Amino acid sequence: MRDLVSPPFPPARPGRLPLERSGANCSRIGRETTCLEERNLLLAARGLAADATLGLRSQGRCDGWVTHPRRCTLAGFAAAPGRGLWRDHAMTARQTVAHLACVCSLFAAPVLAQDLDARIDREVERASAAMVEIRHRLHQNPELSNRETETAALVADQLRQLGLEVKTGVAKTGVIAILRGGKPGPRIAVRADIDALPVTEETGFPFQSTKRDTFLGQEVGVAHACGHDVHTSALLGVATVLTALRAEIPGSIQFIFQPAEEGPPPGERGGAELMLEEGAFAEKPVAVFALHAFPDLPVGQVGFNPGATMAAVDQFTARIKGKQAHGAYPHLSIDPVVMAAQAILALQTIRSRTLPAFEPSVVTVGIVRGGERFNIIPSEVHLEGTVRTYGAEAQSTVERRMREILDGTTRAGGGSYELDYKKNAPATINDPALAATVRPLLERTLGADNVKIVEPSMAGEDFAYFANQVPGFFFRLGVVRPGTESGGLHTPTFRADDSAVPMGMRVMARLLVDYLTLSNQTHSPR
Repeated sequence: MRDLVSPPFPPARPGRLPLERSGANCSRIGRETTCLEERNLLLAARGLAADATLGLRSQGRCDGWVTHPRRCTLAGFAAAPGRGLWRDHAMTARQTVAHLACVCSLFAAPVLAQDLDARIDREVERASAAMVEIRHRLHQNPELSNRETETAALVADQLRQLGLEVKTGVAKTGVIAILRGGKPGPRIAVRADIDALPVTEETGFPFQSTKRDTFLGQEVGVAHACGHDVHTSALLGVATVLTALRAEIPGSIQFIFQPAEEGPPPGERGGAELMLEEGAFAEKPVAVFALHAFPDLPVGQVGFNPGATMAAVDQFTARIKGKQAHGAYPHLSIDPVVMAAQAILALQTIRSRTLPAFEPSVVTVGIVRGGERFNIIPSEVHLEGTVRTYGAEAQSTVERRMREILDGTTRAGGGSYELDYKKNAPATINDPALAATVRPLLERTLGADNVKIVEPSMAGEDFAYFANQVPGFFFRLGVVRPGTESGGLHTPTFRADDSAVPMGMRVMARLLVDYLTLSNQTHSPR
């Protein structure tokens, strides 16, 4: 069951902006009210602008003030409906000092926040060339799932040079490192995937992959056609940047470099699920983050969905069995090709006639294999494909109907079938409360126009295993340089620009520091 953690901020009541007056009698200093709920004080301490998605839940009035049961706890005030805080509230000397400290922090904190932002940006600029070079090395030497030995060695070496606590060999080739900040605070985690795909690259990059390997018994090209080289180099860059700022970090950060996100080879286990089984979250973080290259967004933009993000991924293999005969005498056969063709068409009715019209689902047959010669009706046909869903009920319905269709089709044709149906990664669902907290942090770094709300994808992501343990946030990183084009993910022409690496470093480094700063008020140190 999901271990939900309260977000650092409650949502604002619709129609009321946080830190806004509810009446005429409201003392103000600059743009902020003099009395801040403690969480909004923390927001101010990082220089974050008030946003309608965050802030005070109005629970009444205090003669012109939006009140909250925990407001002004730093200043020692209690809610007193009908009494203005400056006009009538009797303050003790201790409360006065605390209140003045609260007010003064509004002036000092943004300067400190801007200084830390500037330091992060300087460290990103300082490290970016080296991280782009690492990206090129990874891109030219891609490794398939569960075979990422050289990639893992490079990652571990870089992390050890930073002086981090490093553990290798997690889920075969996974690497985990811990950065302990100089200030107390909670632990958060961030993940990058490190494996490549059996794709022959056609990008024309000067660092294009020419590597060949064996996959499912066939020689194939290998390429980072899903951007994992960008993910890995950017996260190494984040570790480099934040290590330089270790003294300012309020908490600890767990860096997870995960193998086999694309799925382990048949007969093997791997990926996020195995990392968790081997203790990746033995000490649970309060939240986990990840980014993913996205060719539909330019460099400088990110996209996310506050809920449903990536679909559950199932895989099926079916054998349609018949009776072999000469092609000239089909009446002597039990034709598995005809049965397979009928089954393929009927499987599409699951989506159109069984599931509700607005239920996201995909049933795709990706492999059809049967026969050895043009004039021989084969004895069996092999089908293989994938199913994508978001709900557990839909997932179970698809499997049930698939068995019914294969059973009915083969019975009618006089044959039989075998079905191997595997439920792989579950759906990736962003934690809504975490998404509401993170959105203004991203907007602060990139600008509101560069943070997009995107539709859920029917692609899959085993980041879901991490996000099912603790609140997770998965967002898409724009990787295409304006004026250029890229093929889609998993295609030979997928092109992620080098500038996406420092952009990913900057966005993720700021996000992690901001989130630790904000959540430090909610969670105990680890």
